[in-house]
Amino acid sequence: MIAVYSSFFFFLLLISSVHSTLTISFTPQSLNRSGDTVTIQWTGVESPSDLDWLGIYSPPESPHDHFIGYKFLSDSPDWQTGSGSISLPLTNLRSDYSFRIFRWTQSEINPKHKDHDHNPLPGTRHLLTESNRLKFRLNRPDQIHLSYTDTVNEMRVMFVTGDGEERLARYGEVKERLNNTVKARGVSYERERMCHAPANTTIGWRDPGWTFDAVMKSLKPGVKYYYQVGSESKGWSEIHSFVSRNDDSDQTLAFMFGDMGCSTPYRTFIRGEEESLSTVKWILRDIKSLGNDKAAIVSHVGDISYAKGYSWIWDEFFAQIEPIASKVPYHVCIGNHEYDWPMQPWKPDWAAYVYGKDSGGECGVPYSVKFNMPGNSSEAKVRNLYYSYDMGSVHFVYISTETEFLKGGKQYSFIKSDLESVNRSKRPFVVVQGHRPMYTTSTKGSDIAVRVKMIEHLEPLFVEYNVTVALWGHVHRYERFCPISNNTCGERWHGSPVHLVIGMAGKETQPIWEPRPNHPDVPIFPQPARSMYRGGEFGYTRLVADKERLTISYVGNHDGEVHDKVEILASGEVISGGSDDDGKDSSLGSKSEFEVLWYIEGASVMVLGMVLGYLIGFFSRRKREGAGSSNTGRWIQVKNEEET
Repeated sequence: MIAVYSSFFFFLLLISSVHSTLTISFTPQSLNRSGDTVTIQWTGVESPSDLDWLGIYSPPESPHDHFIGYKFLSDSPDWQTGSGSISLPLTNLRSDYSFRIFRWTQSEINPKHKDHDHNPLPGTRHLLTESNRLKFRLNRPDQIHLSYTDTVNEMRVMFVTGDGEERLARYGEVKERLNNTVKARGVSYERERMCHAPANTTIGWRDPGWTFDAVMKSLKPGVKYYYQVGSESKGWSEIHSFVSRNDDSDQTLAFMFGDMGCSTPYRTFIRGEEESLSTVKWILRDIKSLGNDKAAIVSHVGDISYAKGYSWIWDEFFAQIEPIASKVPYHVCIGNHEYDWPMQPWKPDWAAYVYGKDSGGECGVPYSVKFNMPGNSSEAKVRNLYYSYDMGSVHFVYISTETEFLKGGKQYSFIKSDLESVNRSKRPFVVVQGHRPMYTTSTKGSDIAVRVKMIEHLEPLFVEYNVTVALWGHVHRYERFCPISNNTCGERWHGSPVHLVIGMAGKETQPIWEPRPNHPDVPIFPQPARSMYRGGEFGYTRLVADKERLTISYVGNHDGEVHDKVEILASGEVISGGSDDDGKDSSLGSKSEFEVLWYIEGASVMVLGMVLGYLIGFFSRRKREGAGSSNTGRWIQVKNEEET
């Protein structure tokens, strides 16, 4: 018995020694804005283990298992000495941060307590030390993003703050004279509006702050405006700029993609999308190349942040896109990961296995508050479902594949009326966008019922009213079809829209492609005859149009170059693939027109690039995954094809 007590006393002394010698600190002591980097240092970890981990908490009083993220101490090169440091950028969540170090052992791994990739979440039984509070010094507006309204000479700006006190937007043509001022309207939402876990639990919920909405009016056409948002008492944002819409211009430029998500500088309950950083990087390059007098837009066709009930992921997403969305309008349509839940209002019998619980209990609430698209569509208090606007020679239509789209419904009536009203002499091209694809060679079975209903109910409208292009997400790769209707290729787009799947902006799960019947052992190449191009690389598309020609180019993230292109003439001709003899991507016009030069090598290199693009993308991703595995030394990401 004496020996037992002695051992127990020695154990207490050991634990006490660990607590008395272990220190944690961070620099700097406060941060100014989202994206600023903090460095966390520690010393005195006794007998360090590769399972020791650093928890990141906001607000600081959160329970141990309510972290927003974590890093293993072994991510620091010197961790085996018992000391080390980790640096990471932080997003302003409108509350302080703190950091905690825990010891976790192999025997405590709980195989039932897993993250999205089926890796065990770290245990919180043994807290070693906790830091002081880290503050953001300023409460300046964050998450600034633009969008069009229903009026051509307006621009909407939205942003987030920590309180609901009055905020303004001020703007003008001269950076030093922002003489026009408009009051912003602020709204927020409570946890009770969420419909299920994790969105309505204390683990997933964080205070979303206040989302403000202001409309800058009476804008001159095609003019560069400067603006900032905030107030004298609470502080102003940096000054940003945009080019207003010009209804008299024929030129259209859009950056279009789906299923992007965002990257986080830490591990958390769900998977971050590393490739989204490259998508943002290359689009920013393109925007900066436009000069000072060219308007552009972004279209994100559903599955936006992939927050899935963990509310701070929305903050991370908007922080990531702000460099783009503060310069050009950022338009969205709703996807399954924003809306779907088993009790959603519209769920017909044929869709019993289609609309699941992909929103993580958000049920469209954050999506409806954080964006305000043109039009006034809504269902069960969810907004931004279907709408349209004009830009240059293109009429853009956004639809919802997650709410009722069948003949006789409100959305069907909107689509029909909208397509009927397009002035084709002024807008020769019509581009429809939605999340779930009408055409894809992905073999995922659960979406077949939706595709069948879309072809039955919506495709006749697309054919009757000569929709030029239909763009879809949901499948996480790029695919371009022939001009097609009723599953049959046509020669011209009149009556046979060109369909493209563009869900390759970040989400890493891959589709299983349908092979040609005589090549069942080659799943990628060659594809079925109706599929003109499909690739395994992440990226985005650029759409450029005037009254004679609309061109869509597929840009790969691994090199920022064009890997596929389709040119669609107003006369009806569709020119598939290829490149110009001089090696330029002519879809963006001459340098004098768009101040842009993107180089590609030629038709033969384009074909080679199709194959190499896939292989490089595949192996580079594997290399990243391998590097990630070696850093953690523990878990391997599981990428499930069904997790679209």
